[in-house]
Amino acid sequence: MTPAAEPTTPSFSPLYQQIKSLILQSLHAGEWKPGEPIPSEIELASRYGVSQGTVRKAIDELAAGNLVVRRQGKGTFVATHAEQHVQYRFLKLVPDLDQAGDGDPGPAERTIVDCRRSRASADVARALALRAGDAVLQVQRVLSYAGRPTILEELWLPGTPFKGLTADRLRDWQGPMYAMFETEFGVRMVRAEEKIRAVLPQPEQAALLQVTAQTPLLSVERVAHTYHDQPMELRRGLYRTDAHHYRNDLG
Repeated sequence: MTPAAEPTTPSFSPLYQQIKSLILQSLHAGEWKPGEPIPSEIELASRYGVSQGTVRKAIDELAAGNLVVRRQGKGTFVATHAEQHVQYRFLKLVPDLDQAGDGDPGPAERTIVDCRRSRASADVARALALRAGDAVLQVQRVLSYAGRPTILEELWLPGTPFKGLTADRLRDWQGPMYAMFETEFGVRMVRAEEKIRAVLPQPEQAALLQVTAQTPLLSVERVAHTYHDQPMELRRGLYRTDAHHYRNDLG
């Protein structure tokens, strides 16, 4: 005898959360581009048939998540990695003598070691929600500060959204890489998750960072997501911490 199925209770999200989801859909669809204003609270309230207070609460949450930026007297704008105060939001390595305490490492000298199309391995495919063997772009680069190699990064991007991205385009781009993804490919990274541990470098890695094989490094694996929690980048970095430290604001 088959047991009777347990009754399910429908789950309902608060109205402001529903409005937040609708705004996110418009952001994901590119209705409002990074750096552009979104409609006013009154216009959005009329569009969705809700109160202005409900829209304001939805936008409050989007602003708290750095998805939109409020500007006094000007309105609300789609956040962009091209803005100075968020350019290095996902880069937490700062100089030991950083007196400002703002966590902004400033621009680095970037060296592209490798950039090629490849097929996703099982672990890369799993991180990017792809199938093993799907096309990915694989990039290896070194970031140097004051002439000292400090970060060795290897990253993987899904092939289709980043079609046309080459080593030459990466070398020629002057701003943060995430700003390039926004401007050139319409992909905005809105959140990231990281795993951190201490490791010793492999010989090739040690050579690129100009350290010995016994130098402890900070290994940071990051998966960056665009809207609707869609993973769009896997990045594995090795960080020298002899003149820098990893700083994270938990407030």
